[in-house]
Amino acid sequence: MSYTMWILLTASLVGINCGLVGTFLVLRKMSMLSDAISHSVLLGIVGAYMISHHLQGVSMLVGALIVGLLTTFLVQWLHQKGVQNDAAIGVVFTCLFAIGVVLISLFADRVHLDVEHALMGEIAFVPWDVLEVGGKSIGPKAIWLLGFVLAINIFCIVFAYKELKISSFDHEMAVTLGIPVVLIHYVLMGMLSLTTVASFDSVGAILVVAMLIVPSATAYLWTDRLSVMLICSAFIGVLASMIGYTIATVFNVSISGAIAVSTGVIFFISLWIAPKYGLLRKWLKKSPA
Repeated sequence: MSYTMWILLTASLVGINCGLVGTFLVLRKMSMLSDAISHSVLLGIVGAYMISHHLQGVSMLVGALIVGLLTTFLVQWLHQKGVQNDAAIGVVFTCLFAIGVVLISLFADRVHLDVEHALMGEIAFVPWDVLEVGGKSIGPKAIWLLGFVLAINIFCIVFAYKELKISSFDHEMAVTLGIPVVLIHYVLMGMLSLTTVASFDSVGAILVVAMLIVPSATAYLWTDRLSVMLICSAFIGVLASMIGYTIATVFNVSISGAIAVSTGVIFFISLWIAPKYGLLRKWLKKSPA
């Protein structure tokens, strides 16, 4: 497979993973929590490196999962203590991200891990970091990691689809029906943490946040059905990846940045033309016949 195809496949897997998880975040009005976790998992990555001395593998996923769940717990705890939810998110993610930055400068300065890399990633290097089995290359490590996380996300969504759907649309009804809403919430946060760290090294925190929020918000403009919204969100993530990579190649700019911009462009186009909640449709309905 060519260099370009590996990059497009990596970006598309990021788009699909983020689109599936982001859909539930948008429906639950928890979009900014994705921003918090996408930054705070840096602490989990650094912590995992300090213990295992590796930046790939299970240790990195476990470290990110622990810090992601810790972020969620601290945000909820502060909110229960009377701190406004947006303020709680701001306090927790800035503190945990800052601790991660400090630990990088103290203990991890001899490896390819820095703040710029954490924010922007470097997807252009993905095809060269390959996984070898028996001395033979079987593709980039990022592809296998993202594919593994995608399998986990799909399994969780299929297995707990009804519970995720009801608790996302009507929390009180879910409690009344006996659905373990707290458990479902933390399962979703675990999916978010794994998705974030799997995407983190390749595309950076900025694109992860864009992919988690914008495609799902765009899909919401087009449909009210959850199943369709999931598919639409994943499709928009893939489409933005292709458009963004083309723009980055033509103008020689950051691939991750171009993809993030593409998600925004698709959103604003949809904001005008979407048949469900588009501004043009609303204007036509208000205008006299």
